Amino acid sequence: MNAIVTEPTAEIDPRELRNALGRFATGVCVVTTIGDEGRPVGMTINSFSSVSLDPPLVLWSIGLETPSRSAFQSHGAFAVNIMGAETKDLTMGFARPSDDKFANVNWSKGHNGVPVLADALVSFECTMEQQVLAGDHEIFIGRVMKMTERDGDPLLFHCGRLALLGAAL
Repeated sequence: MNAIVTEPTAEIDPRELRNALGRFATGVCVVTTIGDEGRPVGMTINSFSSVSLDPPLVLWSIGLETPSRSAFQSHGAFAVNIMGAETKDLTMGFARPSDDKFANVNWSKGHNGVPVLADALVSFECTMEQQVLAGDHEIFIGRVMKMTERDGDPLLFHCGRLALLGAAL
């Protein structure tokens, strides 16, 4: 059987691409690190994926214009905190600009001092393995040094908004 391959005839509209990609439901995470003067830094993401089991590697990406990017580039370690369904308000606090995103947040220092969120379903504490520039983002690949987990339902992101897990099939 022969595959039919056609050349694109038009540029893909970024807004339409974003909408189409939004149809893929993802988990919601808060990534954390240490910034200037030892202050904790964190932001909400949905660009998290496993890379390898041996060695244990994970990745996530950040926009090139994101203000906290330099903290993640320079610290050498980060934590990926997978958020649960009951953490909507906490998670949204890390999605918005704020002078102190960690105010009233229960967290502790993890590997290399990175903040580990007590309310996360899973926390992966990582050492920076590799940084890759790709388009308008930078991909951070980390080696998992420690992980903690607890039971609970995940918080999801679908079609531009937070969502909860539906019935299992």
